[in-house]
Amino acid sequence: MTDSLLPLSDVERAAIDDCWNRIGVQGDKSCERLVQHIHCRNCEVHASLATRLLDRFALQRDEDEPEHEWVEEESGERRSILIFRVGEAWLALATRALSEVATRTSIHSLPHQRSLGLMGVTNVRGALVACVSLAEMLGLESAEAVTERRVVPRMLIFSLADGPVVMPVDEVEGIEAIAVSQVVETGNGSVPMARRFASGVLQWKGRSVTLLDEQILQQTIARSLG
Repeated sequence: MTDSLLPLSDVERAAIDDCWNRIGVQGDKSCERLVQHIHCRNCEVHASLATRLLDRFALQRDEDEPEHEWVEEESGERRSILIFRVGEAWLALATRALSEVATRTSIHSLPHQRSLGLMGVTNVRGALVACVSLAEMLGLESAEAVTERRVVPRMLIFSLADGPVVMPVDEVEGIEAIAVSQVVETGNGSVPMARRFASGVLQWKGRSVTLLDEQILQQTIARSLG
């Protein structure tokens, strides 16, 4: 994840301590936090910046932009997405559909609830917010992927018309600006059970990432909670 994905003024850029480039995995690796976190993306400092950038992206959205808010650059149309993992499935959502990436908090179950995917509620800055299982919604296996890396589970705060919902994920890779041409129709490369929710699939760092259609996901969650 880099701060170049969002337009920043010189003052804002100077206020960002890109410690990962100085003393982290992309620098001299002298940061004392690396002993605990192994990689910068697992660190709360790095996660805090991701949250700030997502919040800033949400605040700066231009209401006059087209429906998909494509970003026109010299290399062609590009789109800002957040890449994350649920179980063994790598997925992505447009950053415009998210308001925040938060640390994992306790989920409190609700008695007698029968809504598909509803796990309970969790506390988000003093407010109780519904928490839904992406794995159950998408029909994914919830088993944890086998990896030698130390990963930190996160919560995505997803925007609905009636308010936010929280979706726990096993890992957040970060924000990427991907070329529209990278996204192809769903097929052999997409997660089979999630194809109904997919708007396409892209290859990223040797992995197949299923890009979720946020409108279909929003409608499904809203119906489930309703």
